[in-house]
Amino acid sequence: MRLKLLFFVLLVSLSQPISARAQTDVALELVLLADATGSIDNAEILFQRQGYAQAITDPEVIGAITSTAHGRIAVTYVEWGQESSQDVVVDWTVIDGPEAAQGFAEALVVPPRRAFGRNAIGAALLFGKSLIETNDIEGFRKVIDISADSANNWNGPTITFGRNEAVAAGITVNGLAVLCRYCSGRPVTYNLEQRFEEQIIGGPGAFVITADGPDTFADAVRRKLVLEIAGTGGPTVAQK
Repeated sequence: MRLKLLFFVLLVSLSQPISARAQTDVALELVLLADATGSIDNAEILFQRQGYAQAITDPEVIGAITSTAHGRIAVTYVEWGQESSQDVVVDWTVIDGPEAAQGFAEALVVPPRRAFGRNAIGAALLFGKSLIETNDIEGFRKVIDISADSANNWNGPTITFGRNEAVAAGITVNGLAVLCRYCSGRPVTYNLEQRFEEQIIGGPGAFVITADGPDTFADAVRRKLVLEIAGTGGPTVAQK
């Protein structure tokens, strides 16, 4: 009887389409947390989305994705503001080649801005952690990537608490230090990359990439994505 039951379970499993049985198995679960706080105006929101759209469709990024053992990753794009303001702009999307990447890029630039308020980096990290833990995707690696033009935390849980919770859950936290869009520039009272290194990033291979101007933003995002997808990490602070 037991052998018949095992045979039946195996038969049902094999009868399912391969794509359906494997569709949640990816090399990387990646949460892109994009700064949408008060220092970021609507033009900068669109500029940032366009930079990510350009980067995710870049042939080097597609090549990195298809070169993984699974040949695909899962990505979601979230804009964050104050403690109660995080917006999923594009939900979890499995990217396995140029067509899927283009679909993600096109979806990214359409929705209106829905995140506002003063910096709550700790809350944003916890939101990203929740998105990873509650999806129906199983990634070999899990990464939260947060962009910010400052390292202040004006409300909600502390940055340390959010980072430590994510790292304890097996999630690596990487950073994109944004020095200029149109152009907020570098904080005058502290070194932004150093703050990222000391307070925000964490986990195996965690690193910071710097976007230091409008002309280099998309390229900085591209380089960051390639490092994250490859899983090799990078220098703790990589300048661009």
